[in-house]
Amino acid sequence: MIRARLRLSGTSFSDMARELGITPASVSLVSQGLRRSRPVQQVIADKLGTRPEKIWPERY
Repeated sequence: MIRARLRLSGTSFSDMARELGITPASVSLVSQGLRRSRPVQQVIADKLGTRPEKIWPERY
């Protein structure tokens, strides 16, 4: 769901990974909830126009 919403907004995991200086796989793992990273969660939320708490309520 997150990946599809990002595509609709005109960005991708690869775009965010370049911005953060990490691998696209790391962004993917965070988006799936398999890894935690506040900076990655924040960038994903920013790109989607929301807050991390709305996307991952169980973490906050």
